[in-house]
Amino acid sequence: MTLSVFISVDMEGIAGITTLRQCTRGTDDYAWGRQLMTAEASAAVAGAADAGARKIVVSDSHADMGNLLPHELDPRADLIQGTPKLPWSMLAGIDAGDDPFDAAVFVGYHAGAGTQAAVLDHTYSGAFTEVRVNEQPWNETHLNAALAGSFGVPVAFVSGDKACCEQAKERLPWVRTVAVKEGFGNRTGRSQSPSRAQAGIRGLVRESVKGVEHGGAEVFAPSGPFVLEVDTVNTDVADAIAVAPGSDRCGPRTVRFAADDVRTAYRALLTWRALGRRTAPVAPVV
Repeated sequence: MTLSVFISVDMEGIAGITTLRQCTRGTDDYAWGRQLMTAEASAAVAGAADAGARKIVVSDSHADMGNLLPHELDPRADLIQGTPKLPWSMLAGIDAGDDPFDAAVFVGYHAGAGTQAAVLDHTYSGAFTEVRVNEQPWNETHLNAALAGSFGVPVAFVSGDKACCEQAKERLPWVRTVAVKEGFGNRTGRSQSPSRAQAGIRGLVRESVKGVEHGGAEVFAPSGPFVLEVDTVNTDVADAIAVAPGSDRCGPRTVRFAADDVRTAYRALLTWRALGRRTAPVAPVV
């Protein structure tokens, strides 16, 4: 059996990155930050190829989603970049039609908004202080795993900081993880060397992908209906996102949306993020 693998790569969870400057376009630190991101993406590609994957697709999943350096990415992968990446943002391309993916891999991910001792914690936007699904906090790993699950794709591997990996296992207990760093605060932490982190990612992605052949990863497919809620940083953001059709303003800084399926709830969140970016007092990150 030869597998096809989808790899989503964010930036805040990359080894060596601890500050916002390192993952923000236009700063003097961004150029080498994106090199580290590309190197970890290539490590994941290499691991999937080592496991015999026949098709590997990488989705650039940070901010404007044009961060990975195509000429430095392992050439065995195709690369999806650009903004807006419709309709699935960080997972654009996961709906592969007649040639579905067998596994998803998340690299460089981070803990959810409001997590103590986590590097650059947030959930999809700096405008949201918490995102909940059916009254339970969900982060980007959970949201993207549920979206992948709606297409029958299991998440087999997650890398990021220690808090990210711990949160991933809360809802995906089978997932294999590599914690490349440990946060001391939002913009402080202790990181593995990039080369050691990349070697660890390559090795465990290989094992994770090979394990999929033997049932080592499950499809995360929680049953609906779903009630999506966000708490915002201020009432201005809540004012803006509450105008979206189907949104219910249920508190000064809280907006709610009900959906029968994960895909509809996910797109509602993307809509809120886009609207919130126009009013948020801080530069949102993804």
